[in-house]
Amino acid sequence: MLDLTSKNTAFSQSGTLQCGDKLLSLEQPVVMGILNITPDSFYDGGHITNVEAAVKRAGQMISEGASIIDIGAVSTRPGATYVPENEETDRLLPVLKALTAAFAGTIISVDTYRASVAAAAVANGAGIVNDISGGELDNEMFKTMARLRAAYVLMHMKGTPANMQANPQYADVTAEVFEYLNNKVSILRNNGIENIIIDPGFGFGKTIEHNYRLLQNLDRFKELQAPILAGVSRKSMIYKLLNIDAHAALNGTSVVNTLALLKGAKILRVHDVKEAVQTIRIVKEYLLAGN
Repeated sequence: MLDLTSKNTAFSQSGTLQCGDKLLSLEQPVVMGILNITPDSFYDGGHITNVEAAVKRAGQMISEGASIIDIGAVSTRPGATYVPENEETDRLLPVLKALTAAFAGTIISVDTYRASVAAAAVANGAGIVNDISGGELDNEMFKTMARLRAAYVLMHMKGTPANMQANPQYADVTAEVFEYLNNKVSILRNNGIENIIIDPGFGFGKTIEHNYRLLQNLDRFKELQAPILAGVSRKSMIYKLLNIDAHAALNGTSVVNTLALLKGAKILRVHDVKEAVQTIRIVKEYLLAGN
């Protein structure tokens, strides 16, 4: 029976990550709330159009139990269009500054693959850099993270957002994603970067079948001795399988999040915080009942 408080890895000896000037406890799984300030994200693009709305939405997610707020200023959905770096920064920084002022006790993550944006974000209070590209889209990212006092989400993506869903193929998706992340973790640690979060990249260059194979084998990634993030919220691996749309995919998201927790996920990245917090509480009680 899986124990959510297992202390069998180097990471979980302390159960914490250094995120800027804050410590994130991961003795129990936590929720990362998604705050998209983009006009074109796949589910909630265009919903947050100003700083006031962003602060209000973040406050709601924090009140529902989010431990982390993840700000996205550029859409990375399949087929997403290119956004210039200055436009990303112009969208991001006013919201980031407002959130760090309003919610001083909350860890703020920034969803970016650009090293310069990551540096600016950390300088303005962000504690986590969430990089969908694993450093592939900006070769300065790892060097930048080595000098920043922030945690780093290392994600696997096959291709780029523009082409990642154009017939992705693997001989063995679990083995290939694991090897990729293992190599990247070694590089990061050799550069002195220890506060690493692992994300297998559900939906980023994977078919429905690939995604569920990764989910089935998610516990293998615990070998990397870093907390696992599961980002499945309302994605096509759920709504296409069920022949619905993203707006109807909350129930399916809760089911997949449950499976991810049972396989060892420590962070759930979601649009719907309240339901994810409830999922964690139910899974925790279920596992405790088996001890």
